[in-house]
Amino acid sequence: MTDDDTPVADGSGELEETAPKRSKRFEALDERAVTEDGFVNEWPEVGFVAMESPNDPDPSITVEDGEIVEMDGKDRAEFDFIDRFIADYAINVEKAEEAMATDSEQVARDLVDINVPREDIVELTTAMTPAKLSEVVNHLDTAEIIMAMKKMRTRRTPGNQCHVTSVEDNVAQIAADAAEAALRGFFEIENTVGVARMAPLTALAQQIGAQCGRGGVITQCAVEEATELELGMRGMTGYAETVSVYGTEDVFKDGDDTPWSKAFLASGYASRGLKMRYTSGAGSELNMGQAEGKSMLYLESRCILVTKGCGVQGLQNGGISCIAIPTSVPAGVKEVAAENLITMMADLEVASGNDQTFTHSDKRRTARMMPQFLAGTDFIFSGYSAVPNYDNMFAGSTFDSYDFDEYNIMQRDLQVEGGTKPVDEETVLEYRERAAKAVQSVFEELGFPPISDEEVEAAVYANGSKDMPERSTAEDIKAAEEMMEEGLNGAELVKILADNGFEEIAENLLGILKGRVAGDYIQTSGIFEGDGDFDVVSAVNDPNDYQGPGTGHRLEGEDWEEKKEVRFAVDPEDI
Repeated sequence: MTDDDTPVADGSGELEETAPKRSKRFEALDERAVTEDGFVNEWPEVGFVAMESPNDPDPSITVEDGEIVEMDGKDRAEFDFIDRFIADYAINVEKAEEAMATDSEQVARDLVDINVPREDIVELTTAMTPAKLSEVVNHLDTAEIIMAMKKMRTRRTPGNQCHVTSVEDNVAQIAADAAEAALRGFFEIENTVGVARMAPLTALAQQIGAQCGRGGVITQCAVEEATELELGMRGMTGYAETVSVYGTEDVFKDGDDTPWSKAFLASGYASRGLKMRYTSGAGSELNMGQAEGKSMLYLESRCILVTKGCGVQGLQNGGISCIAIPTSVPAGVKEVAAENLITMMADLEVASGNDQTFTHSDKRRTARMMPQFLAGTDFIFSGYSAVPNYDNMFAGSTFDSYDFDEYNIMQRDLQVEGGTKPVDEETVLEYRERAAKAVQSVFEELGFPPISDEEVEAAVYANGSKDMPERSTAEDIKAAEEMMEEGLNGAELVKILADNGFEEIAENLLGILKGRVAGDYIQTSGIFEGDGDFDVVSAVNDPNDYQGPGTGHRLEGEDWEEKKEVRFAVDPEDI
């Protein structure tokens, strides 16, 4: 052996190559989980840049006779269909010239100035072009983005949303997990399926379980759009968010869509009392190879303004299913927070990502969600996995059911409202059993494949699908098809539940259906408060009024006392 990589004789007279001697510290570091993540250097020409690409346009606007005829360096004749849609529908033309003339650094300062009210800023930011919005936010560092988000989110009260899915699409398990998720404080619960034709049954099971856990939890089943809309119209779901928008025309075309077709689809949901928000997220255009050399933040600003122009009340963004792309480049996590902030600046509800997993590092996944957690957003996660990630059919989440206690303790440690709350095992088991038995009774009433007592008991105590008995997927699919053919609706489901002794679940589901008729919860950032009265809380009646210490939402009173009650805390006098 030698101390360098000089070839040495192997005894036969031939020289043998030897590896260079390595630092044992660097060898140890090479074994850390973070080295398994993907990282790339910036390549602006193809869009591998999170913020401030040299190819991003400079902000500009020209208005003639109430019409935008030039925007971000393009004359109207050069507009692609995204530019045209944004110019015609997304920008407050009356304030546009004033907003664009305002110094971007000054707007950035106003975002973090506790003496400047949110409404004053929104008056200008809703009149800005995509390039201007990007330029403003590029002046902020991450701590300042957090400060700005605390003031700029639409609803005063932060909340959370979760995934409830099963790799086996097991209905008893889904109902029980939905009940537990509702009990844990999630305002919205989202399902998708492994087998597409199972969607009607999983939507039904999730709706029943959610209304068992806490009346007023709004549910979604993310599947093909026609099925999703029909399930919503029948009262099996209450919202949708998987209608995607994109930042370049070519990617829109690849999806056989335009901003106008997306607007038409959104009107289909809203006109039927279904809450709707779009989905976008940095990296989708680069993933398709059609980023036009622009930064991820600039392209996402275009997505946000398309959403605004469509009249949709909110947006799910923050990387989402493409999160591994922005987080692979410098400032990618900062960019994700910045796109959440721009959504707020457009006066939209934001479900701020933190869903699809992107890293092997526990430290990194926690760091990624801290800006939204500390600032508070309308939905801090747009998909906290309320099941083990092996059951998560959305490709896994940043946090899952194994993290429940740690997430609650983070709220307790920092006195931060994170949208979940501690629960005790006895109550969880009680609610899981009620939900599973309710689905069992509904299946029996409808003549669907029976859910055995063994399945119910397994669902009560299960951690995930690995703990559940097998069911015949083929038979369940037949039942799902029958359910759709016979037109089962929410009102009929209410009656079945009530007739079989589940009056409380029936009342809660009826409350959801009444809310659909009233339509109040499709206001910006609408949720049901969850107190049993089905009071709607939204940006209309719970506007964010943060202006520094002592204002805005504070975690205090009963809510703070509830957060303190970690199940394994001890009384000091008992030590």
